[in-house]
Amino acid sequence: MNITTDQQAFDALKKLAAEAKIDVAGAKVRRSSSRFCLGVEHGDYNGTELFGVGTDRFIWMAYKPNGTSKMRLFSGNFTGDGVVEFELGHVPAPKSVEVADTWARFPLGVEYILRREGLTLTQGIDAVLIGNIPGGGMSRSASLSLNLILSVLDANGIAAPDMMQVVDLAQMVENDYIGSPCGKLDQIMIAFAKAGMGTHYKPADRSIDYVPLGAGAKDFRIVVMDTGTVRPGLEKSTYKVRRAECEELVIKAQHAGFDISCLADVRDPILFDNINAKFVKDAPHLVARMDYIYNAQKRFYQMMDAWKAGDIETVGRIFRQDGIGLRDDYAISGPELETMCDIVRTVPGVLGERMLGGGDKGAAGALVLADNADAVKQAVDTGYPRSRPAFADKYAVHTCKVVDGINLFENVF
Repeated sequence: MNITTDQQAFDALKKLAAEAKIDVAGAKVRRSSSRFCLGVEHGDYNGTELFGVGTDRFIWMAYKPNGTSKMRLFSGNFTGDGVVEFELGHVPAPKSVEVADTWARFPLGVEYILRREGLTLTQGIDAVLIGNIPGGGMSRSASLSLNLILSVLDANGIAAPDMMQVVDLAQMVENDYIGSPCGKLDQIMIAFAKAGMGTHYKPADRSIDYVPLGAGAKDFRIVVMDTGTVRPGLEKSTYKVRRAECEELVIKAQHAGFDISCLADVRDPILFDNINAKFVKDAPHLVARMDYIYNAQKRFYQMMDAWKAGDIETVGRIFRQDGIGLRDDYAISGPELETMCDIVRTVPGVLGERMLGGGDKGAAGALVLADNADAVKQAVDTGYPRSRPAFADKYAVHTCKVVDGINLFENVF
């Protein structure tokens, strides 16, 4: 289903509603975006500052109160799961095997977490959803969780908490109910995304700053290359292993007398050298994870200065360096992701490229001068099917714009 505009999404939702016999007459439609992280990928659970933008791949959800205590939802992306229907207050326990492989774990998790946190729903909804976010690398799960939380609260007449608390709730859905060990990068970059602006998050005080791209920047595009691979949830991926490794090194360092609470605290070169010397012989893989975070943090502030100055070439160069670190030191990339990077790196006008998101599979991304975006797609269309024939009919190339993260449409149906 090739959806590229809001109107196409509205038309698709109407059709889906009719097929599933779900009433959406007078429904509102909430649209939630994808995200593109410029830094630090995998930095959120390591305590670093974050910077990124919202991008125009979306989930659209039409919803309305149905006057009952039942939730009824149907997804056009997972039609095989049928209509997800359940009674408020009666959902499977967290991390239940019976829903582990269905998208139903997200609405079930939202109901469970909201009730646990004192935001008890009393009004069921009828809803249909459709999305065009690739399944890995652009934060489809975070977009879905945020959309569901904001929509069911609205349908119940419950004022949403401030957006940072909504971010916390969305993380709880994934961490506590689904069992995915995600941080907050994805939720923050979507919830706070603003068209034409970069979002800068500082974990020390949980603050958000909007940073415009400096005047005189060359016109560029964000190009996302979906490898066509299917990535399991973060709870089943290398992401979980990497997070555990980072936490292991922090605990080892604390026991050895180093005053750190997360890898982001390792900023001083002397501290870095001392921890490295202490553990590199017995745990070189753990030190390599620290090496990526340490250098990515140094690059982060260089990248921020370049963004503010409109120096998009330097932003792209740092994006590429981060990708090499993610591949070699953090060991979180995958063969199909690196094939995409290898292909687009050869194209003139590509400023930087790397894997995106949780790792292993999913999508890679590139910063590309606007005049060269078509050449990137042509290069992928030529090279990727030859290199990865198993995914020749599954991959896709998306040229994205910077957009608002959350929008609400009324009077659509």
